[in-house]
Amino acid sequence: MAETGTDISKAANCLKNGMPVAIPTETVYGLAANALDSVAVARIFEVKKRPFFDPLIVHISGIDEVDKYALGFNATARKLAQHFWPGPLTLILTKKAIIPDIVSSGQPTVGLRVPAHPLTLSLLNSLDFPLAAPSANPFGYVSPTTAEHVNAQLGNEICYTLDGGPCSVGIESTIVAFEGEIPVVLRLGGISTGDIEAVAGCKASEKLNLSGNPAAPGQLEMHYSPGCVLHLGMPDIEVLTFHSKLALIRFSEKVPDFPQEQQFVLSETGDTKEAAVKLFATLRKLDEQGFTEAWAEAAPENGLGMAINDRLKRAAAKTIRG
Repeated sequence: MAETGTDISKAANCLKNGMPVAIPTETVYGLAANALDSVAVARIFEVKKRPFFDPLIVHISGIDEVDKYALGFNATARKLAQHFWPGPLTLILTKKAIIPDIVSSGQPTVGLRVPAHPLTLSLLNSLDFPLAAPSANPFGYVSPTTAEHVNAQLGNEICYTLDGGPCSVGIESTIVAFEGEIPVVLRLGGISTGDIEAVAGCKASEKLNLSGNPAAPGQLEMHYSPGCVLHLGMPDIEVLTFHSKLALIRFSEKVPDFPQEQQFVLSETGDTKEAAVKLFATLRKLDEQGFTEAWAEAAPENGLGMAINDRLKRAAAKTIRG
């Protein structure tokens, strides 16, 4: 099992020696390696069993580093970065040659973001290279939001886990590309499309799903999946066949005529931010507590509700496709 702690120098030493480190961010925990070292980045794909066609996000310490690694930092992109960084926003820009092709899966663009976690920002400031860091979990499984989640699955494969406590946002960053100055949302996440539009001062478009060769992480149809069978929606409780391994994921309240201990509520106050924080931990509980089947109620389509529903849809895709 990987050593866990808050020793930035120990994490930095691992990274400088080409070994992967789990890092905390406000979204989820990332599996980090030197983004400028192709061999170190290849280790990320190996540990996660991640397909090489799925690109990685590069984490930088501040907006002043964008020009080191990317071109095309236009006025709209700069406006979004100035408003939302550090924070759960990834910008897709034309990459410079310094970024290895393995990071971008051979594409001419790269995703950059500044994470809003003090430990990881301190780590980045101690390094002379940026960090490529997808979520620190086996590919396709539920993203980790605590150091314990990381070590339960990847603890034997990584050098060190930097423990920053539970993630404060709980779902991945919103990913935005650009067509000229117009923002194009490629992945829903911790910042709503409405908030992107408000800062950009224009309408954004969305291109969310790709079956292969995605332009950004999190665009594949099947992703974020627990081990159990997951259904979307909420069936009529009166006709639902009860059994002890069946769970309900509810948005804000439990239903009365179903075993209470088999129900999980994301936010008793109906807050989509709180629900987002709890989502991945709740999906993990389904497996940890031995449930074989679950029904998940959709969140309201406001705030982060759209991002929550996006994750639930992808998590249930293997069930829908059979």
